[in-house]
Amino acid sequence: MSLILARSDTLIPQREPVLELQDLCIAYRSGGEQRRVVHDVSFRLYPGEVLALVGESGSGKTTTAQAIIGLLAENGRRERGTIRLNGADISRWPQRRLDALRGVGISLIPQDPSSSLNPVKTIGSQVAEILDIHRRLPRRERDAKVIELLTRVGLSHPAQRAGQYPHELSGGMKQRVLIAIAVALQPALIIADEPTSALDVTVQKRILDLIDELRREYGTAVLLVTHDLAVAAERADRLLVLRHGRVQEQGNTADVLRAPASAYTRQLFADAPALAAVTRIQPHRLHAAAPIIRVEEAAKNFRLGGGGEVRAVDRVSFVVERGTTHALVGESGSGKTSLARILLGFQRPDAGRVLIDGIDITRLKGESLRQFRQKIQLVYQNPFGSLDPSYTLFRIIEEPLRNFAPLSPAERRRRVEETADRVALPLALLARRPRELSGGQRQRVAIARALVLQPQILVLDEATSALDVTVQGQILALLQHLQTELGLTYVFISHDLATVRQISHSVSVLFKGRQVDCGPVADIFDHPGADYTRELINAIPGRGGTLLPARGNRGPMHEG
Repeated sequence: MSLILARSDTLIPQREPVLELQDLCIAYRSGGEQRRVVHDVSFRLYPGEVLALVGESGSGKTTTAQAIIGLLAENGRRERGTIRLNGADISRWPQRRLDALRGVGISLIPQDPSSSLNPVKTIGSQVAEILDIHRRLPRRERDAKVIELLTRVGLSHPAQRAGQYPHELSGGMKQRVLIAIAVALQPALIIADEPTSALDVTVQKRILDLIDELRREYGTAVLLVTHDLAVAAERADRLLVLRHGRVQEQGNTADVLRAPASAYTRQLFADAPALAAVTRIQPHRLHAAAPIIRVEEAAKNFRLGGGGEVRAVDRVSFVVERGTTHALVGESGSGKTSLARILLGFQRPDAGRVLIDGIDITRLKGESLRQFRQKIQLVYQNPFGSLDPSYTLFRIIEEPLRNFAPLSPAERRRRVEETADRVALPLALLARRPRELSGGQRQRVAIARALVLQPQILVLDEATSALDVTVQGQILALLQHLQTELGLTYVFISHDLATVRQISHSVSVLFKGRQVDCGPVADIFDHPGADYTRELINAIPGRGGTLLPARGNRGPMHEG
């Protein structure tokens, strides 16, 4: 692993830290019992410094962050240990005193911008709220400050945005609003809790650049909570790795990356596509006389409410060889999902042809179209939202057989158990329901449900983006094994270009419905033909296995 880290603009740590945790222990009360989830966590964070808390779900990252800002769940409590902010022990402060601190001394940038903003209040009124609570400025001065903040975080037309509601803004715009609220009173500490996990890669880079710019300008300390190791490695001065609430190791980012002391940290790094060397497993290719997928000049328009039309897919063409993986990449609105729905037969293109295994599916109707769908199946992004919570896992996997295959109950059971075994899902779990499973287990169920009909093609719609890095690595290894064993063809939809480079053979880059690049993965990544492709590749954290300097002099990019 070749790593280059440039942190020359980081402020030299002062003698007094902004934040200091000493032997912090947190427990949750459940059913009359106390269960400790954070064990003796200690660290210091200095002005102008970025410390990343990394680890899988359940590692204690978010609980630690919630304890610092005084927002633990009702059944959570600090068992022992201290939390010091600018030298003051705030761990015993009552909520009223912590309320006065939040926004002034310490601020939070939450993970999901859509659920973090009030849908019935304008953007301006929500930014103004923190000023009203802590500063009580005259209205004209307050409104001017709101516009100044929205301008500062790079929102175009800030006066217009102030009068809009959250649903009228993109995800990146909403995240900028949350950052404006977080920095409004120039706090000493900002906790950024997965601040870019729901954003496309280029928007992610702009948001991280913005946080970095504000950090440098105000000398704010940043506690970055993330499971994205590439982001942590590129953006943090120091890393602290948590597992099951215990510190596995901590130290300067360069040192931890170069020589991780803990076996768990080494495994985390090995599972991170952007940090691992590109060692893509080449599946066995069953060369046929014709590609299994051929898309020819496909186009799709959608009508708008005002009577106009938008072209979601604009004359896209590509071919996919049997037994290979073809990736569709691009930002939200690029046409990836519309193209996938055309491939699955859920939508009919307005122009062009789509041939699956030699059959022009654009001409199929009724029963023939329904039967065609056995050839190509979909694995959704969110393994929890795509599984019926009232069904057992057996029933979930069995359901496609009930819909398509006239099999006896005994034969259906054999097929379900055989498929569950193939995806390494213990048969003992088949009587359980989705809520009783981990994220990785639920995704295995979703893959089993797609495989039970023995399709030739799987469309994987962001199938690993909701998973922790270790679980993601396990699912990707499973997919590669299944491809080799069964000769499956994958269409892999993703905005995670590091993963695309790791597992795909060919790629189509989409921008506003048009295909701007297409070809073998190595060719596209090493010699991109389009400026947009270069922008996507340059936005990959730790691209190419090398972490490049992230902190430049360029100001934040405007969005919208």
